[in-house]
Amino acid sequence: MARVVRFHAHGGPEVLRIEDVEVPPPGPGEVRIRVKALGLNRAEASMRRGAYIETPALPSGLGLEAAGSVEAVGDGVDGFTSGDAVSIIPPRSMARRPAYGELVTFPAELVVKHPPSLSFETAAATWMQYLTAYGALVDVARLGRGEPVVITAASSSVGLAAIQIANSIGAIPIAVTRTAAKKEALLDAGAAQVVASREEDIEARLKAIAPQGVRVVLDAVGGPIFTPLAAAMARGGILIEYGGLSPEPTPFPLFEVLAKTLTLRGYLVHEITGDPERLEAAKRFILDGLASGALKPVIAKTFPFDKIVEAHRFLESGEQFGKIVVTI
Repeated sequence: MARVVRFHAHGGPEVLRIEDVEVPPPGPGEVRIRVKALGLNRAEASMRRGAYIETPALPSGLGLEAAGSVEAVGDGVDGFTSGDAVSIIPPRSMARRPAYGELVTFPAELVVKHPPSLSFETAAATWMQYLTAYGALVDVARLGRGEPVVITAASSSVGLAAIQIANSIGAIPIAVTRTAAKKEALLDAGAAQVVASREEDIEARLKAIAPQGVRVVLDAVGGPIFTPLAAAMARGGILIEYGGLSPEPTPFPLFEVLAKTLTLRGYLVHEITGDPERLEAAKRFILDGLASGALKPVIAKTFPFDKIVEAHRFLESGEQFGKIVVTI
């Protein structure tokens, strides 16, 4: 038996329960992991509330990131032995492959031996944020040296990962956050400029920072911010949308799109994780960055497994700066 987190109805953090379940041995091509740490993501809160792109049958598990030690491997698995320190690439379905548990089983292709320098907590905070930011900025947008890039929800784990990746390739990260409360922290984290969306004229500030316009925008918010973001973009620019944090409708900036021939592109990390060739390139980039120190996960707060409800409350508070981690 192993403890896992499940929910039997959609709702707030209070619907999460820790339950004992039987965990079967790994099947062919699978690796069973004794989990030491979990990384939390807003996608998990969305699925818990019933507002995610995946609608699971209930009761359902949760979770996209974990790190721990290999406990057993199935037939046909090479390269992993008992005791190896590993972390997991986010699966396409967290209902089918939930990570919130003491024991989890994943396909070997989604299991990575993490660098010895990483703690389990740091390893659990790695893959979703860096794969998301890498896929959008490097794989899709081809962000280049010297280019400004606008990053909204900049104090989130993906936002901070995007700042680090932009700096690692010589681009110029412009962080957008709601208020100036996190301005100094974002500057310390590597942002070249910080714009407070609720306190400043976003369009005017971005045009002052980048008079020729910004070619690449990475947005997790949507809503009314779309209009000033599009207005500050360069001709031929690309706005990559990977979230929808705003509860307000998202306007379509028709005339900006037409006049500047803009590309507005939806993006999911599954584009990278579902393509073996692109995933290998991403893994090399991220592992090299972790080894060199150019990429360093920022952990906002750590909770024990028994406090998973409190961890989800903090996740939805908007107070965090970086990744929330749960230890087992």
